Amino acid sequence: MEITGVEAFAVNMNVVDLEDGGLSPYVTNHGAVEDVDRVLVRVDTDEGISGWGEMRVFLSPKTTVTTLEDGVAPIIEGHSPFEVESLRRLLFIEYTNVDMFFSAVEMACWDIVGKDLEKPIYELLGGWTAPGTTTRRMDTEYDQTNTVDTAYCLGILPLEESRAHAATALDEGFDVLKTKAGRDWKRDVERIVAMDDEVDGRLEFRLDPNQGWRLDEAVRVGAALADAGVYLQYLEQPIQVDSHRSLARLRQRTPQPIAPNEDTYIAHNLRELIEHGALDVAVVDMTPAGGISGLRQLAAIAEDAGIPMAHHCAFDLGIRTAAILHAVSGIPGFTLPPDTVYYAWEDDVIEEPFEIDNGAIAVPDEPGLGITVDEDRVAEYRIDG
Repeated sequence: MEITGVEAFAVNMNVVDLEDGGLSPYVTNHGAVEDVDRVLVRVDTDEGISGWGEMRVFLSPKTTVTTLEDGVAPIIEGHSPFEVESLRRLLFIEYTNVDMFFSAVEMACWDIVGKDLEKPIYELLGGWTAPGTTTRRMDTEYDQTNTVDTAYCLGILPLEESRAHAATALDEGFDVLKTKAGRDWKRDVERIVAMDDEVDGRLEFRLDPNQGWRLDEAVRVGAALADAGVYLQYLEQPIQVDSHRSLARLRQRTPQPIAPNEDTYIAHNLRELIEHGALDVAVVDMTPAGGISGLRQLAAIAEDAGIPMAHHCAFDLGIRTAAILHAVSGIPGFTLPPDTVYYAWEDDVIEEPFEIDNGAIAVPDEPGLGITVDEDRVAEYRIDG
């Protein structure tokens, strides 16, 4: 089997408004999200099997589509989609990291391989590893439901609205709520304390300022929350990237677990963070990692160091959501729920959108990604790429 072509489609999808039960505007330290551009990738083969991938836009839809179709496609065409590891190594380009562009193509290759072998991707990765082997040893009667618990995500909101969303997340069966922060550290603390009070401590919280605090502010956030009796699941990327020694100092000064995210987007950084003692949790993402294969490499590093992992959410439509579900189910080491905003999309490009039941999403058990892309919807939401 050989890859014969790669086609990319830029699409735009609206996020449901807050007053209608969604998240828009999803306010962060950097701006506010009301709609999202995504790029979908279809990889075709000479045996008539096609696979799909998905990534976020880099600079512009046109730049992303052009890089995929004119840059990546000629390198991989003529190769077998089964060769995901060797294909990763074909894409060496001086002065730049093209892993993020390969990730969507690699995802599509896994989809093709699964379809050809008539197996879901998580089985190709080694079978169901969630829950981990420790849980299975402790409870041999464990009921494997093949669902993945997810973390509810929330932008920066006023205090009372934050309280209401915490109550909603709890009522809908979520165990973890992640909220953005970074514009005012004192208000960030007040919001978390208020949400914790609203649910009487029955939710765990992740606080993500997207590098928005100075080191001294992050120290005070950790101390203030501890003084209020609130202990987070983790603080996500509290200070600027490439400040590993500062992260290590912060970790020594706060009881709140530290979880770099943007810092893990460069593969060797995870080793550096571990060596510097600068993290308690690794929040990783398959797109900058170069796909499922790259994610597996990061997971091995983290698991060997005894570091728990969670997977990041980047406003993912159904294609990448499916890939994340397979990855966190089939790759050992993902012991914390992945983030999701899937419940806030106005629509999706797959024929049968996912449902979130009691805070969890069922992993597709059909071959490959286990989803079918609705090309009419792709055409409907397509934008100039």
